[in-house]
Amino acid sequence: MKSSSIAILLTFVVTTQLIAETTAPLGTYTAIERRHWSFQPRQAPAVPTFTTPADKAWVKNPIDAFVLARLKQEEMTPAPEADRRTLIRRASFALLGLPPTPEEIRAFENDKSPNAWEKVVERYLASPQYGERWAQHWLDVVRYSETDGFEYDTHRNGAWRFRDYVVRSLNEDKPYDRFVMEQLAGDEMDAKAEWLRVASGLQRMGPLRKNAGNQEVASSRSEVLTEMTNIVGAAFLGVTIGCARCHDHKFDAFRQSDYYRIQAYFAATHEKGISLASEAEQAAWKVKAKATEDEIKKIKAAMKGKDGDELAAIEKQLENATDKLPPPLPSLYSVENDFKRATPIHLLERGEYTRPKDKVGARPLGVLLPDGAPERETLPENPRTKLAEWVVAPENPLTARVMANRMWHWYFGRGIVATPNDFGKMGLRPTNPELLDWLANQFIAGGWKLKSMHRLLLNSSTWKQSYNSPAFEANMAKDPENKYLWHASRRRLEAEEMRDSMLAVAGRLNLKMGGPSIMVPVDKELTNLLYKPSQWAIAADKTEHDRRSVYLIAKRNLRLPMMDAFDAPDLQISCARRESSTHAPQALELTNGEFASAMADAFAARLTKEAGTDPKRIAERAWQLATGRSPNARELALAAQYLSGNRPLREFALAVLNLNSFAYVE
Repeated sequence: MKSSSIAILLTFVVTTQLIAETTAPLGTYTAIERRHWSFQPRQAPAVPTFTTPADKAWVKNPIDAFVLARLKQEEMTPAPEADRRTLIRRASFALLGLPPTPEEIRAFENDKSPNAWEKVVERYLASPQYGERWAQHWLDVVRYSETDGFEYDTHRNGAWRFRDYVVRSLNEDKPYDRFVMEQLAGDEMDAKAEWLRVASGLQRMGPLRKNAGNQEVASSRSEVLTEMTNIVGAAFLGVTIGCARCHDHKFDAFRQSDYYRIQAYFAATHEKGISLASEAEQAAWKVKAKATEDEIKKIKAAMKGKDGDELAAIEKQLENATDKLPPPLPSLYSVENDFKRATPIHLLERGEYTRPKDKVGARPLGVLLPDGAPERETLPENPRTKLAEWVVAPENPLTARVMANRMWHWYFGRGIVATPNDFGKMGLRPTNPELLDWLANQFIAGGWKLKSMHRLLLNSSTWKQSYNSPAFEANMAKDPENKYLWHASRRRLEAEEMRDSMLAVAGRLNLKMGGPSIMVPVDKELTNLLYKPSQWAIAADKTEHDRRSVYLIAKRNLRLPMMDAFDAPDLQISCARRESSTHAPQALELTNGEFASAMADAFAARLTKEAGTDPKRIAERAWQLATGRSPNARELALAAQYLSGNRPLREFALAVLNLNSFAYVE
């Protein structure tokens, strides 16, 4: 351990012992603070009604009624329904993150039954790929990663199981309140249930600072508790309680004491790896590891009294010795309570754990409680369960609103509240508060089932609108951001959708589900930037390289160039919404990148196999696979002219993969 680390630890211990054991007073809140819209109980708004036949025909469910009422208030009219090809492509990407096949499109266009659309929706909701697509949304929110970040970016044994837990939970249509409970307190609910232990690994998803000397001290217990606390506000409550770590929140009614009272629910929570190996396997591993562990111990004696360059050299020896340990045995990446090691929770001066002030007990956010509501001075037997029960309580005004808004955002590209992680004063106000409350109420009344919400959204006229509208210019002048949803918005595919779609169109997509994450080939220039290039071990089975992007390793210090170019999140903090930037490296990646080049080769081979050598047949099949439609007359003529000149088919295939109609969805 570095001498500086010892000094910091001793300062913390001594200071903690000397502070007055007084309890921080409960926060007080003004009537104005309590009146903020998101802290108010949800209303039960009346569904608007209409009298004209056209309006009545457009309103397929209450979502449409609320949207149409707001459009009329703004003196705007909705767009007509999109054609079937557009609708099935839109639904396929929304629910599966993949393009529909030409055969699926043709079948839907030819299906004359009155429930043709409903059949498409149900088929997609029942698809295993639904869970993979929607898992990515949630993994963004909880900043899922399989590595620690910071300098060493150490890999986390078994962390990939959390991703599989999310996929599985969504495919099973697990009620959202149960989903939240399991992630906050799965280990408390049933310590013997493997999937629940995996779920509670959420508490360990944040970045973690380590060093070679003493990982627990260097990572700082305070930083670990901070990560556990902040994600509750960001992911589940949609508020920035993390801003109250160092002082009372500058804008919202969160006192610093509120922040640490939430943190107190995690005081006894510590990391826990649970081996899945048999006793014999564990014994064999220990035999293999003994010599290396003995070497590690010798190097750590050697560290005593050393500092500066001499200490740094010994730490390097320690890291090299650690690399000699045999590969870790399968385990669950989880947490558990250890009340004997519970951290005393105090307000911290400026958030510095070496400067503790008054102690606090556990209590939910005070602004949502009656005046004088007491705190728990002694932790309950299952503290995180108590926190989770408050988070998902139907009377909590935030949780259902936040998730209903997230779903709206993921469908329409903009939430009713356009700041999904910030329902506070600095966040944007809802464009249609009555609709938001109706959705949240419906979510709870429907048993917190996400698939029920999908059906509501997908069967609405609002979601089925065309991009084009007879009143396009007039409406655009009034609402250029489409806040009131007078037409469908175009959106570019997200990074994972782009990569997965190229694999699908090229005929290379491997739909194998679950299991350890995959490392695919990358330039050595990137791996050489890692603290240890050996961390990047490429999967030996090349078919694994063609797995869906959700199964690529989520490594904080190395993102694939294509994913980086198309705005994949950095995995450091909760990502409430993906940006959609436009810049030159995107074009370079799609025309010169190694992945795009490989997909062009595979796509060309598929076109040859399925369309032969006839230029028009090749062009027709290429457009159908990549865009879901046939080429128009001009596109067909240009493609035929190019292909008739004996030019490389791969260059044509690459050009098709660069079409806007491939990369964008209406």
